[in-house]
Amino acid sequence: MEPILKARGLVKRYGKVTAINHSDFDLMPGEILAVIGDNGAGKSSIVKALCGAVIPDEGEVWLEGKKVNFSSPIDARDAGIETVYQTLAMSPALSIADNMFMGRELRKPGFMGKWLHQLDRPAMEKFAREKLSELGLMTIQNINQAVESLSGGQRQGVAVARAAAFGSKVIILDEPTAALGVKESRKVLELIQDVRSRGIPIILISHNMPHVFEVADRIHIHRLGRRLAIIDPKQHSMSDAVAYMTGAQVPDGVAA
Repeated sequence: MEPILKARGLVKRYGKVTAINHSDFDLMPGEILAVIGDNGAGKSSIVKALCGAVIPDEGEVWLEGKKVNFSSPIDARDAGIETVYQTLAMSPALSIADNMFMGRELRKPGFMGKWLHQLDRPAMEKFAREKLSELGLMTIQNINQAVESLSGGQRQGVAVARAAAFGSKVIILDEPTAALGVKESRKVLELIQDVRSRGIPIILISHNMPHVFEVADRIHIHRLGRRLAIIDPKQHSMSDAVAYMTGAQVPDGVAA
């Protein structure tokens, strides 16, 4: 099976610091791939290189077997790669529907939309309601309520729903449960599995080992700017993963 998203030999340097050191990457269709690594291992850099937020100095990226050169996250988004950043990138004062469509607003048909740039609010609200319902998020009563009135888990839910609604090919989630309590984390993990059940592959960057081991199909271990190994969570323990990540232990088949 061919990866849906793959990279070979990615390099990114900032002066004398090498953030990505000839790293490879493979995301298979329909899987949840966790990306883990110690602080400063370069896991965020590699993911940013895949979604156009960082332009690598060397190396190549392929999406669905076609070589891509993203010069910005908008390029990647247009190609079907959606990223939910840790900061969520939402406007708290705007409504749920407005946040779902930020940068992709629907205009009214005909003259009103084309020339007067009037937004088609009923269509946006209907779409937002449908997408949230699909993912079981309709505990949110009012699609017009401001995002700042939502809990952390609900905000994360809206961000993931937005990505699932528009990310036709790949969704990247950066630490989606980092600021959440146990109950809300559980909801987000269920949401991630829900999205995967629709056939959309997910890249999950996380520090939370129990969450990684619960939902990931494979785990990409990043160390010193490159992919050290890919492990199967069913065949390795959390302590193995931590030992590989920190360099205390070397996975089988990897040169020390």
